[in-house]
Amino acid sequence: MKRIGLCAVSIGVVLSASASVAAAQGGWDAVAKAIGRSGTEMPGGVYRVGIPRSDLTVTVDGVQLKPALALGSYAVFENAGKEAMVMGDLVLLQEEVNPVMKKLIEQGIEITAIHNHVLRATPQVMYMHYQGHGNAAKLAAAVRSALQESKTPLEPPAKAGAQPQIDLDIQAIESKLGAKGTANGGVLAFSIPRAQPIKEHGMTVPPAMGLGIAINFQPTGNGKAAITGDFVLVAKEVNPVLKALRDNGIEVTALHSHMLDEQPRLFFMHFWANDDAQKLADGLKAALAKAQVKKAAGG
Repeated sequence: MKRIGLCAVSIGVVLSASASVAAAQGGWDAVAKAIGRSGTEMPGGVYRVGIPRSDLTVTVDGVQLKPALALGSYAVFENAGKEAMVMGDLVLLQEEVNPVMKKLIEQGIEITAIHNHVLRATPQVMYMHYQGHGNAAKLAAAVRSALQESKTPLEPPAKAGAQPQIDLDIQAIESKLGAKGTANGGVLAFSIPRAQPIKEHGMTVPPAMGLGIAINFQPTGNGKAAITGDFVLVAKEVNPVLKALRDNGIEVTALHSHMLDEQPRLFFMHFWANDDAQKLADGLKAALAKAQVKKAAGG
């Protein structure tokens, strides 16, 4: 992989919580200042900055998507030896793709994937994954400058108020999926790590860098929910998981890579449905049974 002062991977940006790297590169404060908003320290020594497309009104099958359901650009930073690595995913309108790509390339950031996540979106949105190595603050500044070529809101978000109520039987869904969910802007979000470690260039990449199976529920009334996200799979799991989803009324909307040099090779399967939330949780449980996932404590 090209070692340049700046680099990006997906919408997310990954940095290390290592004290030595923090001291050498100005810590997370320098990253937050460069990108224009604060992030969150995640498990595995990762710093994640979310940049939701709150400016967009996107509908799929009559459902208006909340930013946390499927419109969240992000950057995650992690220590990569003497430098930082950034990975992320940018949510873009079609006309924004080439200007943003040009800016990333000019700053030495690699593009690792461009594709859809859902079908029948109005307007159509695309997802650009990126990766880079270098000084953490410079990587953050590079991501910001690229996003300035789009209409992505870059000002610091207003102080978060109370989380909107999620009108679903959360405990029942958690029990079926074998994982704890997180309330995020009116969406019940799950990130379920794979059982085996994922490596890139010999280094283990934490699940918080975009390698957890993502499952999101957005209530749509009367016990129903719109679901989307992506399964992170090795090759032999792809078709068993695809069949399990389809057998349970869950549409498979995309199948592709997000990275370039990971081991084992991963495939990302995106899905969509809007139906009874408990029925969908049963379908997702059946699909999870076809993948090697880390069991919850006591599970």
